[in-house]
Amino acid sequence: MNFSTIGLIGAILLVIGAAYPIRECSHPVKSTKNWLFTLGNASMFAYSLMNYLEGGPIFFLFLQILVALSTVMMLFDVPDRMDMIVMSLGGLAFVSWSLWLFEDLSTIYFVLGLVSLSLGFALEIGTSRRNLALALGSILIALFSYFAADWIFFWLNSFFAIFSGYYAVKLRR
Repeated sequence: MNFSTIGLIGAILLVIGAAYPIRECSHPVKSTKNWLFTLGNASMFAYSLMNYLEGGPIFFLFLQILVALSTVMMLFDVPDRMDMIVMSLGGLAFVSWSLWLFEDLSTIYFVLGLVSLSLGFALEIGTSRRNLALALGSILIALFSYFAADWIFFWLNSFFAIFSGYYAVKLRR
Protein backbone atom coordinates (compact mmCIF):
# COMPACT_ATOMS: atom_id res chain seq x y z
CA MET A 1 0.00 0.00 0.00
CA ASN A 2 1.53 3.33 -1.01
CA PHE A 3 1.30 6.47 1.07
CA SER A 4 -1.32 8.10 -1.17
CA THR A 5 -3.70 5.23 -0.37
CA ILE A 6 -3.10 5.77 3.36
CA GLY A 7 -3.83 9.48 2.88
CA LEU A 8 -7.00 8.70 0.95
CA ILE A 9 -8.21 6.31 3.67
CA GLY A 10 -7.49 8.95 6.33
CA ALA A 11 -9.25 11.64 4.29
CA ILE A 12 -12.32 9.42 3.84
CA LEU A 13 -12.45 8.64 7.57
CA LEU A 14 -12.20 12.35 8.43
CA VAL A 15 -14.91 13.34 5.94
CA ILE A 16 -17.19 10.59 7.28
CA GLY A 17 -16.43 11.86 10.79
CA ALA A 18 -17.30 15.41 9.78
CA ALA A 19 -20.55 14.24 8.16
CA TYR A 20 -21.47 11.90 11.03
CA PRO A 21 -24.35 13.28 13.12
CA ILE A 22 -23.49 14.92 16.42
CA ARG A 23 -24.76 12.86 19.33
CA GLU A 24 -24.56 13.47 23.05
CA CYS A 25 -22.24 11.12 24.92
CA SER A 26 -21.01 10.85 28.49
CA HIS A 27 -17.31 11.10 27.56
CA PRO A 28 -15.44 11.98 24.32
CA VAL A 29 -13.92 8.47 24.16
CA LYS A 30 -17.43 7.03 23.74
CA SER A 31 -18.18 9.15 20.66
CA THR A 32 -18.17 7.43 17.25
CA LYS A 33 -17.55 10.82 15.63
CA ASN A 34 -14.43 11.35 17.76
CA TRP A 35 -13.12 7.87 16.91
CA LEU A 36 -13.58 8.54 13.20
CA PHE A 37 -11.57 11.75 13.72
CA THR A 38 -8.91 9.88 15.71
CA LEU A 39 -8.44 7.10 13.14
CA GLY A 40 -8.53 9.57 10.25
CA ASN A 41 -5.97 11.82 11.96
CA ALA A 42 -3.67 8.85 12.61
CA SER A 43 -3.84 7.88 8.92
CA MET A 44 -3.20 11.45 7.82
CA PHE A 45 -0.21 11.63 10.16
CA ALA A 46 1.25 8.51 8.50
CA TYR A 47 0.52 10.00 5.06
CA SER A 48 2.09 13.37 5.88
CA LEU A 49 5.19 11.73 7.37
CA MET A 50 5.71 9.51 4.31
CA ASN A 51 4.94 12.43 1.98
CA TYR A 52 7.53 14.58 3.77
CA LEU A 53 10.14 11.81 3.55
CA GLU A 54 9.49 11.74 -0.21
CA GLY A 55 10.14 15.49 -0.52
CA GLY A 56 6.68 16.92 0.23
CA PRO A 57 6.07 20.05 2.33
CA ILE A 58 6.92 19.81 6.01
CA PHE A 59 3.90 21.94 6.89
CA PHE A 60 1.48 19.04 6.55
CA LEU A 61 3.59 17.07 9.02
CA PHE A 62 3.41 20.01 11.45
CA LEU A 63 -0.35 20.10 10.96
CA GLN A 64 -0.68 16.44 11.84
CA ILE A 65 1.59 16.76 14.89
CA LEU A 66 -0.59 19.56 16.28
CA VAL A 67 -3.76 17.69 15.32
CA ALA A 68 -2.42 14.57 17.09
CA LEU A 69 -1.91 16.64 20.23
CA SER A 70 -5.40 18.10 19.97
CA THR A 71 -6.87 14.63 19.39
CA VAL A 72 -5.27 13.35 22.59
CA MET A 73 -6.58 16.40 24.44
CA MET A 74 -10.04 15.73 22.99
CA LEU A 75 -10.07 12.06 24.02
CA PHE A 76 -8.89 12.90 27.56
CA ASP A 77 -11.56 15.63 27.80
CA VAL A 78 -9.08 18.39 28.65
CA PRO A 79 -11.00 21.59 29.54
CA ASP A 80 -11.55 23.98 26.61
CA ARG A 81 -9.65 26.75 28.37
CA MET A 82 -6.49 24.61 28.48
CA ASP A 83 -7.06 23.48 24.85
CA MET A 84 -7.16 27.10 23.74
CA ILE A 85 -3.92 27.97 25.54
CA VAL A 86 -1.95 24.93 24.29
CA MET A 87 -3.17 25.16 20.68
CA SER A 88 -2.68 28.93 20.52
CA LEU A 89 0.89 28.71 21.85
CA GLY A 90 1.67 25.85 19.45
CA GLY A 91 0.21 27.82 16.55
CA LEU A 92 2.09 30.96 17.51
CA ALA A 93 5.34 28.99 17.61
CA PHE A 94 4.63 27.58 14.12
CA VAL A 95 3.76 31.03 12.72
CA SER A 96 6.96 32.52 14.08
CA TRP A 97 9.12 29.64 12.94
CA SER A 98 7.59 29.41 9.45
CA LEU A 99 7.92 33.14 8.79
CA TRP A 100 11.48 33.18 10.08
CA LEU A 101 12.50 30.12 8.08
CA PHE A 102 10.51 30.51 4.86
CA GLU A 103 9.57 34.21 4.69
CA ASP A 104 6.54 33.25 2.60
CA LEU A 105 3.26 34.87 3.59
CA SER A 106 1.19 32.09 2.00
CA THR A 107 2.18 29.90 4.94
CA ILE A 108 0.13 32.22 7.14
CA TYR A 109 -3.02 30.63 5.63
CA PHE A 110 -1.70 27.25 6.59
CA VAL A 111 -0.65 28.13 10.14
CA LEU A 112 -3.87 29.99 10.95
CA GLY A 113 -5.79 27.04 9.55
CA LEU A 114 -3.65 24.71 11.62
CA VAL A 115 -4.42 26.56 14.82
CA SER A 116 -8.14 26.79 14.06
CA LEU A 117 -8.42 23.14 13.04
CA SER A 118 -6.49 21.96 16.08
CA LEU A 119 -8.67 24.04 18.37
CA GLY A 120 -11.73 22.59 16.70
CA PHE A 121 -10.64 19.03 17.36
CA ALA A 122 -9.83 19.81 20.98
CA LEU A 123 -12.99 21.79 21.84
CA GLU A 124 -16.07 20.19 23.37
CA ILE A 125 -18.10 18.05 20.96
CA GLY A 126 -21.56 19.21 19.97
CA THR A 127 -20.84 22.94 20.04
CA SER A 128 -21.18 25.49 17.30
CA ARG A 129 -17.80 26.92 18.35
CA ARG A 130 -16.08 23.57 17.67
CA ASN A 131 -17.61 23.16 14.21
CA LEU A 132 -16.94 26.78 13.28
CA ALA A 133 -13.25 26.37 14.21
CA LEU A 134 -13.08 23.12 12.19
CA ALA A 135 -14.71 24.77 9.16
CA LEU A 136 -12.51 27.88 9.24
CA GLY A 137 -9.33 25.84 9.71
CA SER A 138 -10.27 23.51 6.87
CA ILE A 139 -10.96 26.40 4.50
CA LEU A 140 -7.56 27.95 5.19
CA ILE A 141 -5.71 24.63 4.88
CA ALA A 142 -7.59 23.84 1.64
CA LEU A 143 -6.40 27.18 0.26
CA PHE A 144 -2.80 26.43 1.21
CA SER A 145 -3.14 22.87 -0.16
CA TYR A 146 -4.34 24.29 -3.45
CA PHE A 147 -1.23 26.49 -3.68
CA ALA A 148 0.97 23.51 -2.69
CA ALA A 149 -0.87 21.24 -5.19
CA ASP A 150 -1.49 18.55 -2.55
CA TRP A 151 -4.86 17.30 -3.76
CA ILE A 152 -5.51 14.82 -0.95
CA PHE A 153 -5.27 17.59 1.64
CA PHE A 154 -7.15 19.99 -0.66
CA TRP A 155 -10.19 17.75 -1.18
CA LEU A 156 -10.16 16.47 2.41
CA ASN A 157 -10.26 19.99 3.80
CA SER A 158 -12.78 21.22 1.25
CA PHE A 159 -15.31 18.52 2.16
CA PHE A 160 -14.44 18.76 5.85
CA ALA A 161 -15.16 22.51 5.75
CA ILE A 162 -18.55 21.92 4.10
CA PHE A 163 -19.71 19.37 6.69
CA SER A 164 -18.28 21.26 9.66
CA GLY A 165 -19.87 24.48 8.42
CA TYR A 166 -23.19 22.70 8.03
CA TYR A 167 -23.11 21.51 11.64
CA ALA A 168 -21.96 24.91 12.90
CA VAL A 169 -25.01 26.53 11.28
CA LYS A 170 -27.32 23.72 12.41
CA LEU A 171 -26.16 24.03 16.03
CA ARG A 172 -26.55 27.82 15.94
CA ARG A 173 -30.25 27.42 15.12
